[in-house]
Amino acid sequence: MSTTAARPGPATPPAPPAAPAPAAHRPRRRRPGLTAYVLLVPAVLVLLAGMGYPLYWQVVTSMQEFGLAQQFGQPPTFVGLDNYARIFTDDRLWAVVARSIVFCLVNAFATVILGVLFALLMKAVHPVVRIVLQVALLLAWAMPMVAAVTVWKWLFDWRTGVVNWLLVQLGFDQYSGHAWLAQPLSFFFVATVIIVWMSVPFVALSVYAALTQVSDEVLEAARIDGAGPTRILWHITMPLIRPVLSIVLLLQIIWDLRVFAQIRLLQDSGAPVSETNLLGNFIFELGIGRQDFAGAAAVSIFVLALTVLLSWPYVRNLLKEDA
Repeated sequence: MSTTAARPGPATPPAPPAAPAPAAHRPRRRRPGLTAYVLLVPAVLVLLAGMGYPLYWQVVTSMQEFGLAQQFGQPPTFVGLDNYARIFTDDRLWAVVARSIVFCLVNAFATVILGVLFALLMKAVHPVVRIVLQVALLLAWAMPMVAAVTVWKWLFDWRTGVVNWLLVQLGFDQYSGHAWLAQPLSFFFVATVIIVWMSVPFVALSVYAALTQVSDEVLEAARIDGAGPTRILWHITMPLIRPVLSIVLLLQIIWDLRVFAQIRLLQDSGAPVSETNLLGNFIFELGIGRQDFAGAAAVSIFVLALTVLLSWPYVRNLLKEDA
């Protein structure tokens, strides 16, 4: 019996080399179309009408001779930059500028620090206590400014104030009849207490809203890895809520640099005006007190430039984060 040997089949061609995997590309952001810009036109027009014209008026007035006579119809005279030269060579202005910057930064950072502490407290306490804290903050925030300043003036009154009475009861007899608003240092301490008290609720509620968005899974993973509360706060929680902190700090710097009414109401109680003026009060004194509206306009333009200068580092960081 014969057997036929099986012939080998044709050789299988080698598989072609695998094509290299395409490099991962970062997703491109979609550029806003023309419709988005068209929808922004009404808002831009409202801003130009509401803010552009007053700014234009201030710039023009700062380059004119504009006093009491011009208020009664006499045409103003163009003087160029003479008002800026006259105001900026006045030593009183630079004393007010230095005082305003220090006061602004102290108040802004104190407000943000206390606001963060209140936000962390609301995050940690029982819901019932949290609601009580939130209601108390809202009541402090909603109180009219004049009423709030009046109450604080009563508390620090040198004759019948609760603060002096309490300090005397604690053994500080030197505060018997102490006039808090008569000396610049204690005057600004009272002003700082009032402004921080009125500003903390906004910061606390804003930061608390940001804390509620921090993922519990991330915090739990950090605890499992052995991180303590302090490390979790500084290395996880704070970086996650940094955008909110930057925004509230920027807003506080802008607001505290433009403080006027609280200082003015405290000055009415007998404080030394020349030693307690801030930029807003200095502008008021120039314009209303001395009828120097051109000088007041020049200082107003300077305050605008100073505000941009102080807030620019925070705005730049926000732009970098959004890029």
